[in-house]
Amino acid sequence: MFNSIWFIAWALVCLVFVLIAFRLGKSWLFGMVVANAILANIFVVKGMYLFGLAATGGNAVYASIFLATDILAEHYGPRTARRAVFLGFFASIFFMVGSQFILRFQPADYDIAQGAFTTIFALTPRIVIGSMIAYLISQNLDVWLFHAIRQKTAGRWLWLRNNASTSVSQLVDSVIFTIIAFWGVYPRLLEMIIFTWLVKIIVAACDTPFIYLAAHFKPREITDG
Repeated sequence: MFNSIWFIAWALVCLVFVLIAFRLGKSWLFGMVVANAILANIFVVKGMYLFGLAATGGNAVYASIFLATDILAEHYGPRTARRAVFLGFFASIFFMVGSQFILRFQPADYDIAQGAFTTIFALTPRIVIGSMIAYLISQNLDVWLFHAIRQKTAGRWLWLRNNASTSVSQLVDSVIFTIIAFWGVYPRLLEMIIFTWLVKIIVAACDTPFIYLAAHFKPREITDG
């Protein structure tokens, strides 16, 4: 129960920071996407139980990227949202390369971090490759679905395009990432896929009020335009 309460609090913190970044301007929201793309690749190494389900530590920060890209698609258009997606992708590649370089430096006799680095970064190439493939497919799918539903509903029902696009794309993401990153590493992959997706859906449901609040937190670059 403690983990579940702590997770909800952490998810809300992530969503609040996305909203603050949006208020500060488009470039700040780009920064949040980049930061969360990197953090998701680190936090995913930690396994935990949430709501009685097996999950990973990257769920909240990763799910908040979907809120960020949905806000960008809503207020700046799908082209800007896709730009944020590719910025996060580029940052993930740099993180993967950098983590492998730092891991292979011979540690000094006073070093205390090598063991922890090995634990966290040893799986990094596989995790990041799985994450990058899943990220590119699911995030671009999310942007496309969000925009398609917006057009079909003539700009109405923001809650529908936010939740429908995120739910479908998060399922695709969970399937692709889990298979690539954890095949042969962790047992019961199907359960991990289902549980991870359900946890992400919980975050998606939490982010619905935030995408409505975003309309009241428009940055000056929009309100003055």
